[in-house]
Amino acid sequence: MSTEFAINSKVRVVALPPYVKTADPMPMLRPPDVIHIGEEGTVIDRRPGGYWGIRFAKGTFLLDSQYIESTDTPDISHKE
Repeated sequence: MSTEFAINSKVRVVALPPYVKTADPMPMLRPPDVIHIGEEGTVIDRRPGGYWGIRFAKGTFLLDSQYIESTDTPDISHKE
């Protein structure tokens, strides 16, 4: 099951994939160390195959939702 993110929402990397795909018109594979765990980016679009286009400081990359989490939602630690 894929998590949904709103366009322009902030997300954080929680795990690194074996490689990272650029979001260029002709995507290229890059080593995973171009981004780091904990790095934050902005969702720019939804791509086919369950990928999200995310803008980071070093460029825009395609990541699956299993590698990212939203930072826009408040942390709810208890229920009333």
